[in-house]
Amino acid sequence: MCFDPPQAPEQEVRLLLLGLDNAGKTTVLKQLAAEDISHITPTQGFNIKSVQSAGFKLNVWDIGGQRKIRPYWRNYFENTDVLIYVIDSSDRKRFEETSLELAELLEEETLATVPLLIFANKQDLMTAAPASELAESLRLHTIRDRMWQVQACSALTAEGIQVNIETDTVCKPKKSHSTSGDIF
Repeated sequence: MCFDPPQAPEQEVRLLLLGLDNAGKTTVLKQLAAEDISHITPTQGFNIKSVQSAGFKLNVWDIGGQRKIRPYWRNYFENTDVLIYVIDSSDRKRFEETSLELAELLEEETLATVPLLIFANKQDLMTAAPASELAESLRLHTIRDRMWQVQACSALTAEGIQVNIETDTVCKPKKSHSTSGDIF
């Protein structure tokens, strides 16, 4: 997935990391920041990490996903360059709930046209749905107003969650097992 980041001397990119509780958002954040993942607790508010990558400063905002926190997500939408939505691919019982939350996010005016990267997390588990099945379940093929990609990953092993910066563009991870619409 590629998009043109804001043109600024510091080359800062704001990534908003959302998803239901227990999807693995904080583990993804800690892996991106090369931090220890052995002691992670549910996020009750938000976590912010700045990650340097090939001359870019990635400001990653990880917002808690518990039902009582979700109404506050909109307070973090402003100035988002990329929306990263993390899904527990092994929790099929919550696919409908996560699909509804994602649909609401995509209707938000503040997030209009913001590129969407969906991490189909927990691919290390035998019960995980493949990224292609998740894309179909979420009806992503109907998205026409933004760039989007589904990326299979395991936050536990860090496979598939790398963020690569090439030239003046933020691009998809190297180990891509993705299902994409409207490739860019």
